[in-house]
Amino acid sequence: MGRWFVLILLSCSQFVMILDSTVMNVSISTVAEDLGTDISGMQAAITFYALTMAAFMLTGGKLGDKWGRARTFRIGSVIYGLGSLTTALSPNLTVLLLGWSLVEGLGAVLVIPAIAALAAINYAGRERVIAFSALGAVTGLAAAAGPLIGGLVTTYASWRYVFVAETIVMIVVLIVSGRIKDVPGDRTLRVDVWSVVLSASGMAMLVFGVLQSKTWGWITPLAPPQIGDVTIAPFGISPVAYLVMLGIFVLWLFLRRQQRLEATGRVPLLRVSLMRIKALRSGLTMFLAQYFAIAALFFVVPVYLQTILGFDALQTGLKILPLSVGLIVFSMLGSRLSTTKSAWYLGRVGQITLAIGLGVIVIAVQPDLAGVLFGIGMFIVGAGFGLLASQLGNVNMSAVSKDDTSEVGGLQGTFQNLGSSFGTAIVGSVFVLFLTTGFTNAVSTSTDLSDDVRAQVIEATQTGAPIISQQQAEDALTDAGATADDAASVAQIYADAQLESLRQALFLIFALTALGLMLSRGLPTTVPPRSKAETDDEDVAPTL
Repeated sequence: MGRWFVLILLSCSQFVMILDSTVMNVSISTVAEDLGTDISGMQAAITFYALTMAAFMLTGGKLGDKWGRARTFRIGSVIYGLGSLTTALSPNLTVLLLGWSLVEGLGAVLVIPAIAALAAINYAGRERVIAFSALGAVTGLAAAAGPLIGGLVTTYASWRYVFVAETIVMIVVLIVSGRIKDVPGDRTLRVDVWSVVLSASGMAMLVFGVLQSKTWGWITPLAPPQIGDVTIAPFGISPVAYLVMLGIFVLWLFLRRQQRLEATGRVPLLRVSLMRIKALRSGLTMFLAQYFAIAALFFVVPVYLQTILGFDALQTGLKILPLSVGLIVFSMLGSRLSTTKSAWYLGRVGQITLAIGLGVIVIAVQPDLAGVLFGIGMFIVGAGFGLLASQLGNVNMSAVSKDDTSEVGGLQGTFQNLGSSFGTAIVGSVFVLFLTTGFTNAVSTSTDLSDDVRAQVIEATQTGAPIISQQQAEDALTDAGATADDAASVAQIYADAQLESLRQALFLIFALTALGLMLSRGLPTTVPPRSKAETDDEDVAPTL
């Protein structure tokens, strides 16, 4: 127990960091109702939480090098705990955005890179491999347990208690963190402010632009913002196109600055030369791809189940349970197989399995998402994610020296959360666009509706179709003066469009995951040799 105390402490923190977002996803409709907002507001909160971490994770890793990792870990734990408490007490979306999306996110950017660096500092040799593998397994376990924990607590108590519990956990972690061994930080290290500004602003513009695409449109303006009487759509092009291009340009400037800083012997926020390491480059890009897929799936499926079908948080968690089971079983199996199979082999199998699972889910989409085939697809997705989770963290950390683990921890967190923010923003926005387009096209070609009803519905959905249930749509139309027959017809068209847009959004996730199969080519193709001492060490591996 004594030798693994630090790992248990770090694993508790890792569990809380990952649990946070999955809990929010399955509670999305309940939280929206409690805070007086809608699904778009919750999509923004989830996206900005991941974006905060993606934008500042590299900075957090660099501050760990400057302050010392243990000290940074404690400071981050305090900030994260305060954010969790603010979230638990949130009276509205604005306070939730402050407490969860911003403060918790800023705490996480200090804690997550420090976890990786402290594991490398406190363990060596085979124990370090065990520590990284255990942290990867905890990541998978938290992602798997989050939907069920969130569903149970939200249904039988309140989603707020999850964040109260997180506050308590971080207080306990803070109290006992004095037993963590650390090395002194480099107080002379200077964090380049312009690098922080460029990376954060570039990512923010890119993700915000994608998030607003459902309202403003990608190229053709739908409902662009206005300042007074002036519509912001230069040359008839949606602001989204300009934001995305500007975000990419600013990130290019960021990379150029990092190259100049490194070439002149100054300390960059990101050592671009690290990306020349083939295994690290492949591991990070696979991290981005897998979290894009999982975040997108964890957003559109709960939205459909809760908002459209009326499921509560527990029913949603149970619907996702097969994925959780597959994730837990195959993350443990992947850790075991890593002693006999290469990371390339397991990574390729994991990606193929993930793609197959998503393909099965697309085929299994039915109005109520019932049936064995949907559950099988979710289990297969969990199996693929579990195999990947068991490998990638260790691949990334093993690709560099101990001195670089803090920076790689920040890189890993950046790619993970950038994938999550893109998954939620892109697929969530595409889901709304598919729904709006499909619904308006079906209404405009319907022969069962009068010209007046068709015109009114099309005009009402010009800025995007609302995400509501079929019954809510029928009631709204009846209240607006439509006849019972017209209201029922439009509501049925809407329900059909919802199902089709879900299928299209899931197919997009499947297609992008399938294209990502090429990312695993750079993973190690050999199994590290094992000495007798390393084999003996397996007998003392921790149980978490």
